[in-house]
Amino acid sequence: MTAVNVTTDGKTVVVEDTATNTVSITTTGPQGPASAGFVFNGDAKISDSVVYFDSSAGEFKADATTTKLSLVEGGNF
Repeated sequence: MTAVNVTTDGKTVVVEDTATNTVSITTTGPQGPASAGFVFNGDAKISDSVVYFDSSAGEFKADATTTKLSLVEGGNF
């Protein structure tokens, strides 16, 4: 088995290997465009908020209006 030491200093990566090897390095490419028409408002989010669509505001929200507790309270889930 060959030992390989990899160190990094900011954006520089140093690979030390005494054997002759072929190494392929790739980086994550650009992400696709954002979803058209998806507007999210998480300004009022709280613990256990559930994302929902508010048609009057025309956006998806996560706030105290809809939480895990409000979905299951009194229901049979």
